[in-house]
Parts: sequence; C-alpha cells; structure tokens
Amino acid sequence: MRTAYTADQIRAAEQVLMAQVPDGTLMQRAAAGLAAVCADLLGRVYGSRVLLLVGSGDNGGDALYTGVRLARRGARVSAILAGSKTHQPGLEAFLQAGGRVADTLEPADLIVDGLVGIGVAGALREPYAGLVAEANASGALIVAVDVPSGVDAGSGRVPGTAVRAQVTVTMGACKTGLLVDPGAAQVGLLEVVDIGLGPYLPDPDVAALTSTDVEDLLPRPAEESDKYRRGVLGVAAGSDAYTGAAVLAVGGALRAGAGMVRYVGPSAPVAQVRARWPEAVITELDSPSLDGVGRVQAWVLGPGLGTGDWAHEVAARVLASDVPVLVDADGLTLVARDRSLLRRTAPVLITPHAGELARLLRADRDRIEERRLEYARRGAAELGVTVLLKGSTTVIAEEDRPVRVNRTGTSWLATGGTGDVLSGIAGALLAQGLTCYDAGSCGAYLHGLAGRLAADGAPLTSADVADMVPAAIRSLRGESRSTTWAS
Repeated sequence: MRTAYTADQIRAAEQVLMAQVPDGTLMQRAAAGLAAVCADLLGRVYGSRVLLLVGSGDNGGDALYTGVRLARRGARVSAILAGSKTHQPGLEAFLQAGGRVADTLEPADLIVDGLVGIGVAGALREPYAGLVAEANASGALIVAVDVPSGVDAGSGRVPGTAVRAQVTVTMGACKTGLLVDPGAAQVGLLEVVDIGLGPYLPDPDVAALTSTDVEDLLPRPAEESDKYRRGVLGVAAGSDAYTGAAVLAVGGALRAGAGMVRYVGPSAPVAQVRARWPEAVITELDSPSLDGVGRVQAWVLGPGLGTGDWAHEVAARVLASDVPVLVDADGLTLVARDRSLLRRTAPVLITPHAGELARLLRADRDRIEERRLEYARRGAAELGVTVLLKGSTTVIAEEDRPVRVNRTGTSWLATGGTGDVLSGIAGALLAQGLTCYDAGSCGAYLHGLAGRLAADGAPLTSADVADMVPAAIRSLRGESRSTTWAS
C-alpha cells in the first residue's frame, strides 16, 4: 500500500522529529537523497551542468545543499536565487563548494526545481512563473524537490503554470496532491526519500493499492468451490437503444471471475448478450418485475438501462433487495432524480464520472474536476455510499476511510463503453464477497491494467478491455515484483 499525507500531517510529523535531532539534520538527509537521484539521472556527474531554481523556503535549502554535493563530485552547478530571501547556511556552503549564482536560465543537463514546496497554494507569481515556463521549454531533465512548483500538495490542483518534472523527489512521505490529477501528471517518476518521519505519521489521507495488495485481495476459488460459492452477479442493464452496454457489463463480470452472471433486460439486449455470452443465465423482462430471476449476491444496475418509467421501476426493485448494488450510468441519472432510491441498509457502490456526480450533488462539474478528492468524500458522506469517481485519476471514497486513488489506467481508455466493462468487473468482485471499498479499488486497478495491456500504445475498444481482464489478473504476480511509483 502506498500512502500519502496532507501538508499539515507532514509538518506535524516534522516538528516532532526535529525536536529530537540536531538542527539541519532533516535538510541534510533530504539533500543526500535528492543528490543521489540527480547523480543517477546524470550518469556521469563530473562535468555535468546543473542549474538550481532556489526559492525562499526549505525547498530552496534542500536544492542548495544538493548543489553542494554535486559540485563536490565535479558538476558545474549554478543557482538562480528567485526568492525574496535565501537559506543563508545553504548558500554559504554552496558558494564554498564552488557553486555560482546566475541571473538567468542557463543551458543545463539537469534542472533542480526548489522554488516552492508544500506550504504554497494558488498560482505561481513572478518571477517563479516565468522561470517555470522557461525550465519546461528548456529540454533539460527536471527534478522537482518535494512537489513540482505550481502543484497544490494537498489536492493536486494546478491553478496556473507548473513544473513538468521527469522525476519528483519527495521528502519523508508522499503528499496527497502527487497522486491526484491534474497535479499527478506533472510529477513524472516519484521517489520518496526516507528522512525518518515514519513513526510520527498519522493515518494516511490517501492510499493507492499496489499489485501485491490487489493480488492479496482478489478472491481465489478453493477446491470445494462451485459456481454459486464463487459469486452470482445480477446485471440489470441495456435497452432497445443501448444493447451494447449490457454486452460489455456482462463481459466484464464474466472475465473478472463471477461464478455466474444472471442478466435481466428487454428483448433487444437479451439477443445480443445471448449471442456474445452463452455462459450468462438470461431472463427477458416483459415488465419491470424481477420475479423468477433467481438469487444473486450482488447487482450491477444501470449501464444503458434508459431513464424512463420502466427503468425507474427496475431500479427501485433492484435497490429494494438486500444485497450490494453497483449503480452506474443511467442508474445514476435515475437516483439523481430520486435520491430516495438510495435509502437502503445494504451497501451501494456508485461509479460516476464528474458530470454524473455533479447531478447527484447539485454541484458544478468543473469544480468537481478541480477538487476530485473533496467531492468524492462529499458524495460518500452525503449519499451514504461508496463513491468511485472515474477520470484520469480514479478515486474511491468511503466515509471514515482514506480515499484510495488508482493510477493504472491509460488515456486510451477514454472511449465509449469502457465504464460498462468497469461496472462488470467491480460488480463481479462484489458478488465474490469484497466490500464496496475493496471491489471498487481492485476493479479500478484491474480495469486500468487491462486497458494498458489492450492498448499497448494504440487505440482500443471496450471489448478489448474486457478480453484482457484475465491477462491483467495473471500479470499481478509479476507486477508485484516490479511495481514502481510510475505505475
């Protein structure tokens, strides 16, 4: 499990630790780790050109002491002192080591971004904004200290210009905003330098599952398993207008290991599901009644279902059951109109994109995109459900739990129908006994990984993603041995 913390949590832990060690210890630990990463990136330190962008805070001090270490190894190190003040002991050590002060951005093999850190929110001001723009355009490798300047460390917001780093070296523990887009897109490879904060950190603000976590959570059939013990999922999806949604949701569920999938829907999608997935047990609905469907252990409700009276009645009957329900797509439109449908004791997992969550919460879509963590948490608290908010960073929120973020996806997944496949995957995990929190987290991880495998750098279809789910599951063992922050 990879964990991340707010700026306040990090500062509190630093204060406790600093009271126990000599002055300057944490900065020297940070500089040692940062210099090691820079040296690895440069390959040959001697004769390399390094430029430090130095701000007023401790990040500027970290950068200067890193410059000291690189200069002593023969690098030609310059520093632009951009802040209203400079860390004086760091500057003195830097000059004594042979570093020099520059007035403008010079050609460099590597730029160290030490302008601002976790204590700054809001858009960068001059001269920082101009320096960042020049650095981004320079073609040099950029290493960010703690957080790329311009990225809000607490939320991942990028309100203006921000550093586009190839590597971000963060001190002590990961910061929340480094895992959440749009800020996460500026981070590059993420490295954490241990400066001793671990024993003093509270419960995390945010967590991200690794392949090992997912492998451990995924249900595995035992020798005595049968199709009923492996989980029976009901899928209420599809309509005459949207037959494909039913096919994709059922496919995702079957590929994710459900012991049985019971599909219910009108004649047009029934014919499509029967032709594509003969494994599914199908009930054609002439009326919204679910009588005769048989027992299920979880439901997927909504993909392509429609939003008329007939669909509303189906939704009401599904949500009146006593098993977990995943609500997606048209199901979300229905519950946005009639939130009383969510008044139930059994668990609910909703899987909205930002627009659907905006309708559910009567909020602004753009604001949700900017503040994904905040609104996912609000949705979980206000609606009494687990929220899987889809997007470039998928976040899973449940009240009184750390928000989980998923980064396994690919931009090729931004195509019609992939959300239906995700519903099937997560629904299958619900039917196999995972909680909404774990089913949503593992489902998002597998969906993203399957998308990567299906795309392989080229366009994909939603059916491709469903077909690659078994390969994604098989790859977990290998992934768990080689997972890096880049995943």
